Amino acid sequence: MKLRIGFGAGPEQPDISIRALRAFVEVMHSGSATAAAKQLQMTQPAISRLIAQVEERYGFELFFREKGRLVATEDGKRFLSEVELALSNMERLHNIARDISGLTAGSIRVVAPPSFSEAILPDIVAAFLKRHPGVEFSIDSRSAETARSMIAMRYADCGFVKMPVDEKDLATDVMMTNNSVCVMHRDHPLAGLDSVSPAEILDAPLILLGAGRRWRSQVDQAFAEYGRRPSVSIETHTHGSACALAFKRIGMAILNERLAKPYLRGPLVARPFQPHIVHRYAFATSNLSPPSRLTLAFKEVAADYFSNAP
Repeated sequence: MKLRIGFGAGPEQPDISIRALRAFVEVMHSGSATAAAKQLQMTQPAISRLIAQVEERYGFELFFREKGRLVATEDGKRFLSEVELALSNMERLHNIARDISGLTAGSIRVVAPPSFSEAILPDIVAAFLKRHPGVEFSIDSRSAETARSMIAMRYADCGFVKMPVDEKDLATDVMMTNNSVCVMHRDHPLAGLDSVSPAEILDAPLILLGAGRRWRSQVDQAFAEYGRRPSVSIETHTHGSACALAFKRIGMAILNERLAKPYLRGPLVARPFQPHIVHRYAFATSNLSPPSRLTLAFKEVAADYFSNAP
């Protein structure tokens, strides 16, 4: 389905305003016209009128009422992804126009896995804003799979993804490569070692990032080479939470060396994990269209940051 937005479809097919489409998206996400009205700073009747305009224009119902609530129809659910993409493209068009006039205005939408967003991304954004003050950032922390999809579909201008990835829809440039470490309290029995392997860990309780990731299969394989299985005490999903748990002496965490570094304070220590498990992160943009000048400027700052990182 192709949406016609503000480009003179003729009197017999009136244009649908961006405002009406935003009202539809907000109702879909909030579940009610009242909540959508509050979010968009409009009245509830105005939201209802805009939804009715969209339904009349395209000839199908977007919602039906169930016990006083607006429930999306199957047509409405299918319509949502197309509307979000259309609005995203309109926003991209607006940003490109501002981008052409200079690098002191505009916005960048960045997506990255949560641990990367917390440990590294703030430093890169701060460095960028020193060079280009006035640029607005939208930062989204998502799983690796969702981040790749958002970049490929241009819901985000760029992002950082863990390699390897299917590069058919992405343009990638590896910027960070590092090994794994064991993070533990300095009172831990293995804290005195220069490096730690499954042979020393044995059945010591571990704190590991969530199962199902390629990283976890690499950890499992490292233990299998010693004829063992990791004794997982706690599974978590961010480096910050894993280090906080290690601080409480709950166990030892096996983590990405670079992403764990900001949390190594007080009694926490890190020792290299053997055998090496290498982590590679890349700056990624969509192959569907060339990146904006702002995005390329952000990539340059990111590259400078990693080339000078200790």
